Amino acid sequence: MWLLLASSPLCAQLKWQMQPDGGIIWRIKTNEIHADHIEMSGKKISAIIYYGKDSAGGLLLKQKLIFPMLRTIPNDTRGSLIRTFEQHIMDSVKVNGAYVQEVPQSFYIKGYLQSESTTNAGLFIKRQIFPSTEKAAYIERYTLSNTGKKTLSVSIPMQDKNIVTDAVKGVDGAYTINYRVYNGGDLILQPGEKWTFAVVISAAGFISADYEFEKRKALITQLGESLVLETPNDTINRMFSFAKIRAAESIFDTKEGLMHAPGGGEYYAAIWANDQAEYVNPFFPFLGNVEGNESARNSFRLFARYMNDDYKPIPSSIIAEGTDFWNGAGDRGDQAMIAYGASLFALYSADTVNAKRLWPLISWCNEYLRRHKTKDGVITSDSDELEGRFKAGRINLSTNVLAYGAFVYASRLAASLGLRQDANRLQQEALQLRKDIETYFGATVEGYKTYRYYEGNDVLRSWICIPLVMDIFDRKEGTIHALLSPRLWTKNGILTEAGSATFWDRSTLYAFRGMLRAGVVDTTLPYLRYYSSQRLLGSHVPYAIEAWPEGDQRHLSAESGLYCRVITEGLFGFDPLGFSQFTICPRLPKEWSSMKLRNIRAFNRNFDIEVSRHKINVVSAGKMIKSINWDGHSPVNLTF
Repeated sequence: MWLLLASSPLCAQLKWQMQPDGGIIWRIKTNEIHADHIEMSGKKISAIIYYGKDSAGGLLLKQKLIFPMLRTIPNDTRGSLIRTFEQHIMDSVKVNGAYVQEVPQSFYIKGYLQSESTTNAGLFIKRQIFPSTEKAAYIERYTLSNTGKKTLSVSIPMQDKNIVTDAVKGVDGAYTINYRVYNGGDLILQPGEKWTFAVVISAAGFISADYEFEKRKALITQLGESLVLETPNDTINRMFSFAKIRAAESIFDTKEGLMHAPGGGEYYAAIWANDQAEYVNPFFPFLGNVEGNESARNSFRLFARYMNDDYKPIPSSIIAEGTDFWNGAGDRGDQAMIAYGASLFALYSADTVNAKRLWPLISWCNEYLRRHKTKDGVITSDSDELEGRFKAGRINLSTNVLAYGAFVYASRLAASLGLRQDANRLQQEALQLRKDIETYFGATVEGYKTYRYYEGNDVLRSWICIPLVMDIFDRKEGTIHALLSPRLWTKNGILTEAGSATFWDRSTLYAFRGMLRAGVVDTTLPYLRYYSSQRLLGSHVPYAIEAWPEGDQRHLSAESGLYCRVITEGLFGFDPLGFSQFTICPRLPKEWSSMKLRNIRAFNRNFDIEVSRHKINVVSAGKMIKSINWDGHSPVNLTF
């Protein structure tokens, strides 16, 4: 029997509340002091906004703006033009001749950040903060309201100034960033009257704040209507809806086409074998987002450029708009990451032409893996995705299980392409590697029958979860008990290594996905519910984060893609068998009577999955196309 294993109650400390319109709101208490940050992105800009209420009771607001296509020297991974702005326009606004003292009352998030503030002058301030969806522009859209009984004389300083960067530091010379106030000036507000104006910081021309706001809202609406999760748990539903936004917005229009990038103030106009190929690309076919799918195809095209006859590893990262690469950690298991992600992306996309284009890359990566097998049948790599932050030895569990997944899904893809000989070979290789993984890595660690992460490892590691994701359940009980034990589970999720203070959301999200695939839904649900509440409504919101203490819990985009895959591949158990054939194995908790996933775009279709205790319905265009009597726990095979 599975029990809650946390050493303390799973009770999230919530600061935010969900709103009926799909957003979340933080209503600030009188003496409350708190600050947070959120990242939002468009095709030519990313903005990290620091906001809150400061120790003096006033508004805290500053912006770190990243212009990924304005390349700086050295033109490397971090070679984006970045500027931080700490002053905000309301510091310069006067009412009846005196400067405004702004006191924030609430913050609201739904794909944009909105604040509402009162002032000492009877002026109410609403601002919406967001990046342009298409242009290199950051926008603050203001509405000023006279909520008092007296006429107010308001002076908004008109500003139009250029910041010109040092030409020596730019790949293309000097860059010009424009700071401009639109619709400011001197005005009279009668009681009840309103006035709108905007502040725009951009490397573009004229910007209409109203138009850009409507475009941003349209993007949020479009993402909200695709791949809709409906469960009895509103928090998980809302977290999933927000995760779609962060996963899909961090796509940049580079000289090599659309490129998804992690973000976080450092990682732009670049791709990684883990963040893009492994984490987020397999999710995009479910969402049906045109930009997401195009960015995935571009990423694999760029990786494929580095195939070579000598089988030297493909670089971990293609940087600087596709013009250079980074391989500072050597082979991190990147070929396994790429082959696994590309095979899944091809199967979920169900596009034969694209699959044929991907096949040479997948085949090359799998051959690379074969050439790195030891006499024990397992595969070597220089490090893992943590790039030496924690020991991984010469042979690590993550690389080998990803290679197993690569062989499994490449075998299914080969069969779909009519490559029967390749399919059979890969299937046999997968079976053998699975046996060798058990022999080499299977171990009792800290009293748990689970896996050692590398030879000599005697401390529990978070990535013992990864076999569960690939349906390797030989050691599921010991592994799950270890993951949820006080040695690994904390209030922030799963520790990277027992005894450390470091956590990375990616391994926690992999663990949730794996535990759900292993069928322990009623044990997993309280942890998933707690995590979702903490990330969506806690003290740092509203997305999955990268890590701590590194990076200040950045809202890296691909982690949100991993949250979505907890739902698609974990809770609903999607597993592709071919271009039009797949299994689902829903994990319906005992406390839920039903759950639904609507407007699924995978397999080149648009359909819904409706799950109840004894039935699974497949619906397309409002019509029932299949209704299956279900025993509540077995996989169901579906063919379009």
